[in-house]
Amino acid sequence: MKDFTQGSIRGHLLAMAVPTFVGMLVQLLYLLVDLYFVSRLGNDAVAGVSAAGNASLIVIALTQVLNVGAVALVSQAAGAKDRERAEIAFNQSFVLAWIFAALVLAGGALGVHAYMNSLSATPAIADAGTTYLFWYLPGLALQFPMTAAAAGLRATGVVKPVMAVQMLSVLTNIALAPVLVAGWGTGHPLGVAGAGLASSLSVAVGGVFVLAYFLRHETYVRPHLGRLRPHLATIAKLLRIGVPAGGEYGLLFLVTMVSFALIRHFGADAQAGFGIGSRLLQSLLMPAMAIGVAVPAVVGQNFGGGRADRVRQTLVEALVLESGLMVAMVVLCHLAPAVPVRWYTSDPATTQVAVDFLRIISWNFFAVGVTFACSGVFQGVGRTTQSLIGTVVRVATFLAGALWLSHRPGFALIDVWHLSVIAAVLQAATSAFLVRRLLRAGGGARPKPQAEPAV
Repeated sequence: MKDFTQGSIRGHLLAMAVPTFVGMLVQLLYLLVDLYFVSRLGNDAVAGVSAAGNASLIVIALTQVLNVGAVALVSQAAGAKDRERAEIAFNQSFVLAWIFAALVLAGGALGVHAYMNSLSATPAIADAGTTYLFWYLPGLALQFPMTAAAAGLRATGVVKPVMAVQMLSVLTNIALAPVLVAGWGTGHPLGVAGAGLASSLSVAVGGVFVLAYFLRHETYVRPHLGRLRPHLATIAKLLRIGVPAGGEYGLLFLVTMVSFALIRHFGADAQAGFGIGSRLLQSLLMPAMAIGVAVPAVVGQNFGGGRADRVRQTLVEALVLESGLMVAMVVLCHLAPAVPVRWYTSDPATTQVAVDFLRIISWNFFAVGVTFACSGVFQGVGRTTQSLIGTVVRVATFLAGALWLSHRPGFALIDVWHLSVIAAVLQAATSAFLVRRLLRAGGGARPKPQAEPAV
């Protein structure tokens, strides 16, 4: 375990963020690799897989419940040097993980057709997305135990093993995608079905290696059969902290659905361009997201150890790092946005949509950086409802604006992108206000110790 209550805070954030960034980039490559090979199947396939990929935001929302709840409880216990409490929280996150996995499998099997039909401009797009999701569902379900394992390790400062497993998974995906999607070596291309199957098999390979790591190496927290019986008090704590964070992603999924619904009327080229632009946007935000992901563990340990001064310092350091990264990303989006777009499409109309999207959306990067830093503090101290308030402001602004714009004469695609920037700025302002109020009111002070019954 790494002790974040001592030493350089900036050093701790960077030491956590660098391997986290690599791991997140590896995860994004799942979709980018799929998109690369699927793009050879035409715009309908690209639009279908992009729309289907956005359904993964539901899974991300649920994994955030696990991730944020486990990191907060485990890191606070670790900061207080209470290993037993940390292990209880870690093992109960696995109980929750398998419950969520079952829900995703059942919900996906029942709701895939309705979801894709509601978002797709053409039946061909709906069919492509439905096929992709059907084969990717097992992989999405397996994300939950993977998330529980990664959260426990990250809360104690261990990130490199998870990064290594993620890299192995994506290498597996890169190897399988051309074989299953394009039929290299087999002569039997599976198309979009192969893309989903390749991702599911890759996640499964990663899960095997995560299990092997826990069996072979001594860790501060580890799976324990005796502690895998459901313990309602601990699960309730995980949910109380994690649900608001998951709710944030659920609301963002709503924004994405509304965006696709608005764009649907502009045709397959627009949906494909938006899908490509969205994937590239995720990759550009990865370094800043990695800083945001590192913040909760550092804040959580210092909060649990009663170091309010270091909680405040962590926020300041995170904001400095986020701001520097965002300047670089904005410059990149304005100097050469068409270069990465052309990796995925040669269609002029699709390219123009994606380029316009990246240039305009890049202006919300500064606001997003502030939001990431503030959200990390809220997660570390277990006040995730505060972060949810900022997201509600963003979503309410976007939905109200989208309703107004859609009935306005001359409604254009770029109106949606400008609206997104305005909504992100309002979210950042709300989060900054709330985190300042929290810290001024002593929110970084040491919590009262609570006894955790053995399970």
